[in-house]
Amino acid sequence: MKKWIIAAALMAMSPMPAFAQTAAYSTSTTEIGALLDDPAAKAVLDKHVPGMTANDQIDMARSMTLKDVQQYSPDEITDKVLAAIDADLAKLKK
Repeated sequence: MKKWIIAAALMAMSPMPAFAQTAAYSTSTTEIGALLDDPAAKAVLDKHVPGMTANDQIDMARSMTLKDVQQYSPDEITDKVLAAIDADLAKLKK
């Protein structure tokens, strides 16, 4: 049997690397909808931007990132707030 077949079989049986299993959410790449659908991530949003997840219009922003939304509310969603959210989201497992 060729070595590459054995190597491929071994790789297929190996568990996913730890980094792939623990990737964190991000305010610049994760859609708000994904954050809202995860209770722990939603709690992070509620902590840093109180009232955001309860807003009647939040569903319209589900396909946007928090970084995208920042342009519409720069006084509330500041770079400092995004950094704090990212720090808390990094503690979560996706």
